[in-house]
Amino acid sequence: MFPGASTDRGHADFVVVGAPLDVSTTFQPGTRFGPDEIRKFARTFDDYDHRTGQYFSDCSVHDHGDVYAWDDAEEYVEYLEGVVTDVVWDDAVPLLLGGEHTVTGAAVRATDPDVFVCLDAHLDLREEYDGNPLSHATVTRHVLDVADEAIILGARTGSEEEWERAAKSDVTVVPPEDVADWQPDFDGTAYLSVDIDGADPAFAPGTGTMEPFGLSPREMRDVVRDVAETTDVVGFDVVEVNDRDDGQAASLAGKLLREFVFSHAGTTD
Repeated sequence: MFPGASTDRGHADFVVVGAPLDVSTTFQPGTRFGPDEIRKFARTFDDYDHRTGQYFSDCSVHDHGDVYAWDDAEEYVEYLEGVVTDVVWDDAVPLLLGGEHTVTGAAVRATDPDVFVCLDAHLDLREEYDGNPLSHATVTRHVLDVADEAIILGARTGSEEEWERAAKSDVTVVPPEDVADWQPDFDGTAYLSVDIDGADPAFAPGTGTMEPFGLSPREMRDVVRDVAETTDVVGFDVVEVNDRDDGQAASLAGKLLREFVFSHAGTTD
């Protein structure tokens, strides 16, 4: 259980769902361990949050546990969509723990946002990667089948074809050096996805495809707070965490989830 996520499902405002898919992860696999790593390294965090004056255990969070993953990514994502849809039907905000970024597609289809906001080192706008059209490197392209707009914060790499796709009017790319000045300014509902490789690998080396010259944890925290506090956000995830460091990536992921909950819960009080 994610520490402090002890509210009964029927009374929860937020529901944690682990999605340990690890099928298309490139370079360094291990995202199957991501949800457990995030829960493990969140144990040291104080329940009380001084900034908001809230206790995490009072924020009506329930941990559904992990949705066991198997090798057929298409079937798994479809099944996961059903699990997240149940959360939405219960009038709760899903908090997805990855797992590779492919799982985000399930949550986006279940929540049906107008705008997809993503912290990510990569554009993830490929049509396929190594012949696989359902790769973690294609997730934002698939998301745009649902959302009207994608805002990718911190992206610093992509293929030539991806950059051409990113130049279209439904995609906004904010480079790392401009993220600190970015503010949410859009209408409609939003879904917030955090690929932990958006962080510079000096801060979060426990991820599959590290990309230098990235974001600081504080910059990522500020984005999470701003989106959670100022937009109608319908879902959140943090993905691409593995077990190949000493807990830096998992600790950051768990802290960002808590920042989202504290910030979003404060808007409904």
